[in-house]
Amino acid sequence: MSDMRDLYQQLILDHFKSPRNKGPLPDADTTAQGRNPLCGDEVDVALKFDGNQIVDIKFEGTGCAISQASASIMTTVLKGDSVSHARDLLDKFSGMMVTGKGSLQQLGKLAALADVHKYPARVKCAMLSWRAMEASLERRTVAVSTE
Repeated sequence: MSDMRDLYQQLILDHFKSPRNKGPLPDADTTAQGRNPLCGDEVDVALKFDGNQIVDIKFEGTGCAISQASASIMTTVLKGDSVSHARDLLDKFSGMMVTGKGSLQQLGKLAALADVHKYPARVKCAMLSWRAMEASLERRTVAVSTE
C-alpha cells in the first residue's frame, strides 16, 4: 500500500511541476473561472466542443500542488471525452473526494487524489477545477467559488 501511495504522490507532483494542457485556449467555446478565496487558488477552465465531444480543454491559474495537479489530471482525462461522460466522471470524482473510495477502473489517474478526502480544506483545492469545468459545460459566466 505504501508503494501505491508513493506512486500517487509522484503522479501529483509530476502534474504540478509539469502540468498538462495548461495555457490559453483562444478559440474556446466556453470558459469558466474558479476561485478558492481561503487559500488563493485560481483556475480558469476553457473548453472546445465538436458536438457532444470535448475536443480540447485547457486551464490557466495558480495555486497549491493539489489544485494544479487536479486541473492537469482532469484535462488529460477529459480531452476527447463526451460531455455526458465528463459529467459522470465529475460525480464519481466528487464522491471520491467525500469518501476516499472509487474504482481505479472508473477513475484512472484521478485515483491518485483519493487521500485528499482526509483533509477537508484540500478537498476544495482538488474540486476547484472540476467545479469550473462544470460551470463551463453549463456556460455559466459567474465565477465559481469553493465558499
